[in-house]
Amino acid sequence: MSDRPLDTADAPSDRPAAAPAGADPAVPPEANWFGYRPVAPEQKAGMVRQVFESVAPRYDLMNDLMSAGIHRLWKAEMVDALPLRANMTLLDVGGGTGDIAFRFLDRTGGPEKGCRAVVCDINRAMLEVGRDRAVDQNRLAGLSWVCGDAERLPVPDRSADAYTIAFCLRNVTHIDRALAEARRVLKPGGRFLCLEFSHVVLPSLRRLYDTYSFSVLPLLGRTVAGDEASYRYLAESIRRFPDQEGLAARMRAAGLDRVGYRNLSGGIAALHMAWRL
Repeated sequence: MSDRPLDTADAPSDRPAAAPAGADPAVPPEANWFGYRPVAPEQKAGMVRQVFESVAPRYDLMNDLMSAGIHRLWKAEMVDALPLRANMTLLDVGGGTGDIAFRFLDRTGGPEKGCRAVVCDINRAMLEVGRDRAVDQNRLAGLSWVCGDAERLPVPDRSADAYTIAFCLRNVTHIDRALAEARRVLKPGGRFLCLEFSHVVLPSLRRLYDTYSFSVLPLLGRTVAGDEASYRYLAESIRRFPDQEGLAARMRAAGLDRVGYRNLSGGIAALHMAWRL
C-alpha cells in the first residue's frame, strides 16, 4: 500500500483548466463541473441522476465492455481488503446493482453468519436493477435497499462495520461531505474502502488510455447503450476527479485514519483504504 505523491495522467487538450466564471471559491472545484461542462452545484446531482437512469438497464454489460471484464477483478480486490468476520454490517453506497453487496454476503456466509448488507443509492433505477438481480438469484435475506444521498445518508451514527463505495464518489457533488458522512456512520474500528477510476501513473499507458476514453468509450455508449453523451460524461468525470494523493489528503481531512491507496491496472483505478478510529 502506497501513500506517496504520484504523477497524474496527461490531460487531453480540451480539458478546461479553470473554474467556471462566477464560481464560488469556497465550493470544491468538482461541484462546479458536470464532466467538462460548467454547472451550478445545485444542478449537478440531478444531471448525474439522469445519466444513471439512462444507463441503468445496460450498466453491467457496459462495465464488462468498457473494462474487458477487469472491473470484476478490481471489485474482488476491494472485498478482499475488508476485514471479513461474522456479525458484520456492510453499507455499500452507490452500489445499486448489488455487485459489492452480493460478493460480501457470499464471502461472509451472509445471514447464517449474522452478516447483512445495506445498499444505498440515490438512483431508484439502479436500485431496481439490483433488487431484480437479487430476486433472480434468490437473495432474499441479509439485504436492504435504501434510496439515499451519499452526502446525507439515511443511516444512524456508528451503525456500519464497513463502508464501501465503488465508482460512485466522483459523481458526488461535494466529495468532502460524502467522506464526512462515511466517517459518521462507521463504528469505531470500521473500515472505509473506495474503489474509483483514477489517474494513470504509467507514462506508456496514458496516451492509449486517453484515446480509448474519448474515442472508443463514447462509441460503445452510442452503439450498445444508445447513449453517447452519458459515456462521454463518465470519461470526463474521471479526469475531473482528484488524483490518488489528492483524495488521500481529503480522506484525512474528513477524520479518517491510516489512509492509503493501491493503484490497480497502472492507476486506471485505485483502491483507497482507511479506518475510522
